[in-house]
Amino acid sequence: MDISPTLIGFIGFGILLVFLAFRMTIGYGMLALGFVGFLIVAGWNDALGLLQNVPFHTMFDYDMAILPLFVVMGFFCYYSGISEDLYYTVHRWIGQIRGGMAMATVGACAGFAAVSGSGMATAATMATVALPEMRKYGYADSLATGCIAAGGTIGSLIPPSIAMIIYCVITEQSVGTMFIAGFIPGIM
Repeated sequence: MDISPTLIGFIGFGILLVFLAFRMTIGYGMLALGFVGFLIVAGWNDALGLLQNVPFHTMFDYDMAILPLFVVMGFFCYYSGISEDLYYTVHRWIGQIRGGMAMATVGACAGFAAVSGSGMATAATMATVALPEMRKYGYADSLATGCIAAGGTIGSLIPPSIAMIIYCVITEQSVGTMFIAGFIPGIM
């Protein structure tokens, strides 16, 4: 009996949802599902060989080794106070104009994203720095959190970006070329 690849995908997604319903973490659920799927398709020897080699090759890949270092750099910036200084610097530049605090928040998020490479780390860090300041100046919570969330998404455009690195690893493109290509759109 031939099963279409689409049906196999739906069955796998359904099994993953069952794993999640039983409170299994997503990583382990996908690992088990992928292993069993590859076991059915290729057999025991290939499945065990894949399980033996792929985690170590992925862990020691140079492009993937960069990712935790960007997150660590973001933590260093947060705990050293550089993120607060960045926020206040941008606020001094454009904070005097109408809506300047909101623009300063987005600008500081862009600057921090350029350092950390992570949109989520940017949003989390700038929420602790910018949200109290915006509340102090009378900004609504909806506008303040919207500015922080929008500024956090800029992190995927500004090099060095974790999303760009993952894209380059998956598509086997040059990380340096992608960073050069993302520089101008990230600044704009």
